Amino acid sequence: MKKKKNKIEAFDIFVFIFMLCVALLTLYPFLNVLALSLNDSGDTVRGGIYLLPRKLTLANYNNVFSDPNLMHSALVSVERTVLGTLTSVICCCMLAYTLSRRDYVFRKLVTTIFVITMYVSGGMIPSYLLMRNVHLIGSFWVYIIPLLVNFYFVMIIRSFMDAIPPSLQESARIDGANDFQIFVKIIMPLCVPVIATVSLWIAVSQWSSWIDTYLYSAGKESLSTLQYQLMTIMDNANIGAGSVATKNALGKSATNTVSPESVQMAETIIATVPILCVYPFVQKYFVKGVTLGAVKG
Repeated sequence: MKKKKNKIEAFDIFVFIFMLCVALLTLYPFLNVLALSLNDSGDTVRGGIYLLPRKLTLANYNNVFSDPNLMHSALVSVERTVLGTLTSVICCCMLAYTLSRRDYVFRKLVTTIFVITMYVSGGMIPSYLLMRNVHLIGSFWVYIIPLLVNFYFVMIIRSFMDAIPPSLQESARIDGANDFQIFVKIIMPLCVPVIATVSLWIAVSQWSSWIDTYLYSAGKESLSTLQYQLMTIMDNANIGAGSVATKNALGKSATNTVSPESVQMAETIIATVPILCVYPFVQKYFVKGVTLGAVKG
């Protein structure tokens, strides 16, 4: 018995060490990015920065936050993330509930049509022409309306709804509840785990998006998002680094050394921290939502 207990303790130690190594491997990229963002730009080009900055400085963050349009762009990103996530989750849930109804005659046909759109898209030029024809170019709603429904999320939510016993809906219908009441008072509360999971995915997608700003904002600074503004700062840092290299090649002195890598790492931290702050609030639903949503296809 004692020998068996020792084997169990040895296995627990092995599992602990293994999971610790996995955790370190997972955290290392983030810690490396943080160290580079806090290191002096001129020193970063030498390399050799791993877990701790060699020359601690906040100059990289000052360089990013010195942009006058940064705070406005961050506000636009927050607005599109909150509004886009809310409207998209509502639309996806309503479509998923409709397709989960076994008495819906066109259930298979509509599902097939939507699945085809997951594999075939019009491309960038037709998408731009469509946005132009519906007068969304240069409008804030170009961030919201085209992303209202993502059928991948709809399938996950519908699979979760399919796992809900039909007897609950039948009992509510016998008690006089209509479809809207069943959806709001029964289905939605039971789908909180999968809704939280999908909400996180949509929020990350909205927060990280910049290509739609590049294509559809029509050059309006009022529609510039945080990711697009950070990309602009990064381009300016590359230009600055190029000018410094040119001065050095000509034998001229350069008072400021710009490292695009350090600026990029600072931007990465700035763009990542808000999502990291949101994740702990939905973490308890995340695994459950993904697991239960995959019960059926």
